[in-house]
Amino acid sequence: MKHIVPSALVFLMAAVAAQAGTIHGKVTGAKGASVVYVDAIPGKTFPAPAQHAAMDQKGLMFEPHLLAVQKGTTVDFKNEDSVEHNVFWPSISGNKSLGHNMGTWPRGQQRSFKFDAVGIVPLLCNVHPDMSGFIVVSPTPYFAITNAAGVFTIANVPNGTYKLTGWNERNKMRTTTVDVTVSGDATATIALAK
Repeated sequence: MKHIVPSALVFLMAAVAAQAGTIHGKVTGAKGASVVYVDAIPGKTFPAPAQHAAMDQKGLMFEPHLLAVQKGTTVDFKNEDSVEHNVFWPSISGNKSLGHNMGTWPRGQQRSFKFDAVGIVPLLCNVHPDMSGFIVVSPTPYFAITNAAGVFTIANVPNGTYKLTGWNERNKMRTTTVDVTVSGDATATIALAK
């Protein structure tokens, strides 16, 4: 009986792996890093990640400039500069009712915020108007930030047909969506609107 359990477990793991694939693709029409995510998986909900993400303020810049997180993620905003910063966002994907001001705090302190709304979060600082950054909140854990050439990989996506969304800072609050069918490996190209 001891040998049946490990064999059954190996079979189950292989069956689960066979029901998921990897999306390989490219975002075109914009320079620099973009964010790509699977919009939704019908019939599935995803628990909020326990691990926090971090957005630093360093050298009078948001670091990283672009952060992608799953819906429900708490982001810790740290101040590593010798001056105070005031972090705020006027909206999420243009919805002003989702805007928020985190206040002003000095070096060595941090404030946290849980992002429960999907969309594009344009980060600003009231103290330093030249500072800007972005957080993209994905509805699923299936997302990626492209490299500078626009190439991305999203692994372990359940087999099925989905909407794949791409966004780049150049597009402000606009996203571009394409259909993708995952059955093992899949490829997709997202041509961002101009």
